Amino acid sequence: MLNQEFSNKIKITNVKTREFIEIDQRRTQIRENQNGLMAFSYKAPLFETMELEDFFDNLDSSGKLTVDIGDTGEFGVNFRGIIEGKEKNFSQNLDHKIILLENHKCPKPGEFIQVKRSSKFVPRGKISE
Repeated sequence: MLNQEFSNKIKITNVKTREFIEIDQRRTQIRENQNGLMAFSYKAPLFETMELEDFFDNLDSSGKLTVDIGDTGEFGVNFRGIIEGKEKNFSQNLDHKIILLENHKCPKPGEFIQVKRSSKFVPRGKISE
């Protein structure tokens, strides 16, 4: 049996800036579909969801992040967006945000797209007269 206790925190780290945010795992539901898209449904006090929005505010829609759930180890994801939850029966102090993340996908060699050459650039010495 493991001698180590798991944390109740989910740590999300921006790969580029190494900034991170920790959210309470007990307030979060995680769902994943077969395409690797994860939805972190987070219901928390307003000040925590504002902090969450500030963290994701300057991140591109394909920004690279790492996620560590309960100190079990980091895994890489791409940020896809943050949306308002549709929960209706909340007190005034609570808010519902849904963070959309996608698993990193490494393309297989057959999945690379063959790019057509569109440039008319001709290296020096190759101009034919």
